Amino acid sequence: MADTTKNLSIEQQEELLTTLRIRFEKNVLRHPGLDWAIVHKALLTKPDKLWSIYEMERTGGEPDVVIEQHIKDGFTFYDCAPESPKGRRSICYDHPALHARKENKPDNSALNMAEAMEVEILTEEQYRYLQEFGNFDTKTSSWVKTPDKIRALGGAIFCDRRYNMVFVYHNGAESYYAARGFRGRLSL
Repeated sequence: MADTTKNLSIEQQEELLTTLRIRFEKNVLRHPGLDWAIVHKALLTKPDKLWSIYEMERTGGEPDVVIEQHIKDGFTFYDCAPESPKGRRSICYDHPALHARKENKPDNSALNMAEAMEVEILTEEQYRYLQEFGNFDTKTSSWVKTPDKIRALGGAIFCDRRYNMVFVYHNGAESYYAARGFRGRLSL
């Protein structure tokens, strides 16, 4: 269960920062030219963001810094787990879809979880950008931010990577599968 105070203990904070530093150093292509000391300092000055990143890690997202070219000051953490985060699967798209489902309801929805974690669900464009840094979701799929005009008709979209290509699909927003979750991002 998430800490509702959104404060990490010193031990949790140290463990998370160590995990993030090791991942950062192993995956330099995601953030070329960026020094860990800058990221570390920024994280220590923003405990609310550190809590969100902790939630990304706790639910299996393996967050790491991914440089987004349009962001000049700051940087962004993306879920970089090889497959859709394990602690965020078997969920429908949003709260209205969860509410509409009468039988066999999932425990939660992607948008509810993202809001609780205080992260953004990836857009299709961001999902495609992440794929430039590796082969993600080769066995799973991830809900992505669905355009309002699709959602208004009861649908939602998700993506995966198969045959060395990113595919975008649609489903009813209330659907859920054991291999579908969502990926988040958090800007600092």
